[in-house]
Amino acid sequence: MRKLPIWIAAALLAGCSSAPKPEAPKADARPAAPVYFKVDSATAGTVTGKISFTGRKPAKKKIDVSEDPQCAKMHAGGLYDEAVVVNPNGTLSNVFVYIKQGLEGKTFEPPTEPVTIDQSGCWFRPRVIGIQTGQPLNVTNSDPVTHNIHPLAEINRAWNQSQEPGSEPLKRRFKEREVMIRVKCNIHSWMRAWIGAVEHPYFAVTGADGTFELKNVPPGDYMIEVWHEQYGKQEQKVTVKPSGREELAFTFKGE
Repeated sequence: MRKLPIWIAAALLAGCSSAPKPEAPKADARPAAPVYFKVDSATAGTVTGKISFTGRKPAKKKIDVSEDPQCAKMHAGGLYDEAVVVNPNGTLSNVFVYIKQGLEGKTFEPPTEPVTIDQSGCWFRPRVIGIQTGQPLNVTNSDPVTHNIHPLAEINRAWNQSQEPGSEPLKRRFKEREVMIRVKCNIHSWMRAWIGAVEHPYFAVTGADGTFELKNVPPGDYMIEVWHEQYGKQEQKVTVKPSGREELAFTFKGE
């Protein structure tokens, strides 16, 4: 038998005896869990304030709902626009208040409790709501008529959904900050609402006394913005000291 050259035999032996190369570990495709900022309640402060109104109070504007007999029946005494609601104490309702600047670099865990907007009396209630990004939004229909909710989002995904009487709540979320998102009903043109979506829990909507309160705010320097659907926006800077309570005052003027 012919002998193979030594170098060929050695190559064959090395090829047969070499162990398979270990596979490289696969990268974990799952995104890293977010690290949520925890507020120190021992040093957190509070920002309070009031939204005053001066000037001539707008005349009440009656809305024509005759195109839907069922809606008209619900409002035999008339339905009036709520774009401007001046309270008896000279303050404004439906003003959205939030921290615009000062929380950069902090990520806040979204609440699991949903915010609800209801279609009741052929009207969106409440007219102005705030919600944290990632927080559930429930849309309900308490009326005996079909409604449609159409948030005209420009940063978040816009959506358009009809809802029959007695149907299950619609469930949605907003991923990005957007102040404000106008909401309309494609069936009843007079129905209007607004949604303020922010990435933290420091927001409020003024009610019948025109005041607001932002609790559990970490010490720091902030820009507070207030928004009204007819009178626009205003801003004020505030410094929250450890365990401090800061008070702000805003005034919108009518025509």
